[in-house]
Amino acid sequence: MSGLQPVRGTHDLLPDDMRRFRRIADTCCRAALCFGYQEVATPIFEFTEVFKRTLGDTSDVVTKEMYTFTDKGGETVTLRPEGTAGVARALISGGLTQHLPLKYFYVGPMFRYERPQKGRMRQFHQTGVELLGVKEPAGDVEVIAIGVEFLRRIGAWDRCELELNTLGDAASRQAYRQVLINYLNGYRDQLSKESLERLEKNPLRVLDSKDENDQKIVANAPLYTDYLTDEAKAFFAEVRAGLDALGIAYRINPRLVRGLDYYCHTCFEITCPELGAQKTVLAGGRYDGLVGMMGGPETAGVGWASGVERCAMLLGETPPAPRPVAIVPLGEAAERQATILAGQLRRKDFVVDLGFSGNMGKRMKRANKINAVAAVILGDDELARGEASLKLLDSGEQKTVRLDELEAALAAYR
Repeated sequence: MSGLQPVRGTHDLLPDDMRRFRRIADTCCRAALCFGYQEVATPIFEFTEVFKRTLGDTSDVVTKEMYTFTDKGGETVTLRPEGTAGVARALISGGLTQHLPLKYFYVGPMFRYERPQKGRMRQFHQTGVELLGVKEPAGDVEVIAIGVEFLRRIGAWDRCELELNTLGDAASRQAYRQVLINYLNGYRDQLSKESLERLEKNPLRVLDSKDENDQKIVANAPLYTDYLTDEAKAFFAEVRAGLDALGIAYRINPRLVRGLDYYCHTCFEITCPELGAQKTVLAGGRYDGLVGMMGGPETAGVGWASGVERCAMLLGETPPAPRPVAIVPLGEAAERQATILAGQLRRKDFVVDLGFSGNMGKRMKRANKINAVAAVILGDDELARGEASLKLLDSGEQKTVRLDELEAALAAYR
């Protein structure tokens, strides 16, 4: 048994890790709720077509990273590599388009088969928000503002940078696509095999290549923003004006793109340089073509996702565990009373630790080990008088308190 280890690329969330995780997840939840978003959860696995249709046959996720298997019923299913496709599928299969606009957020595990490294796991967790049914630039501004507020609440925004770009509308994309193909065709003998395949099927994905030589070629490619229609320029101007009005600083990054055809207009990333190579902590954009591509009605959409593990790396000290009140019974009668008293205090939202065995010395040692804030000592004499000894473990102060006044005496430590 001692030889068993977690699967490569996965890790256990033990109490210290879990408190950091919970701090990120709960903070995102509170930020999204303040904007009127509601929490949803989609299945951890979907029919493979949900992701193949949305992420594209040329994406790294589909070609290399998806955990796909055939179940006992002969269906091909995939552990979800990202959250947006599942939300879009739920919109369609749940008949929710009649209720648009919809504001959703989620927290949950995702799965990708890739090389594990700091800030990148095979099972990881994401928070995300999705705004469906809003085609106006104000939707983009709101979604970005939620991300900024989330990072501000965890104390990370002042160390981050918002990178912003536009992919324009369909006409802009088509114009740039041909310009890019013409440019890349001049480097066919230098492009990686993977980029050559993408050049035939989805040339914009060449811009996402991780190959160093490809990146050198891409660095001199024509800029997307030079081929925007007037309508696309106006949309982007409104997004920037909205961010300016909110005082949200950003940097235009003309090389920031999303290769999939359903993306349009705004795309953005929030990065934190102190994280090194894996510096992106939140990324998103507008995806007006996604729901239609999946077989639903044409529906505007914009959203983002953020890695919980990466955001947790931005926290300072690990959030402390709640400090319990330790109940220390002395004698058989006190043991019974301690169980009753612990239940009463827990119903009032106190964190209570009740040791299961040991003399007073051992139980007080445990109280110190778990960093209890106070110890309630019950003995036969105290019980006969309806009292308990209350010891404050930080100061060492000890006093006698009536049992019916114990809750009030502990109120400061709830």
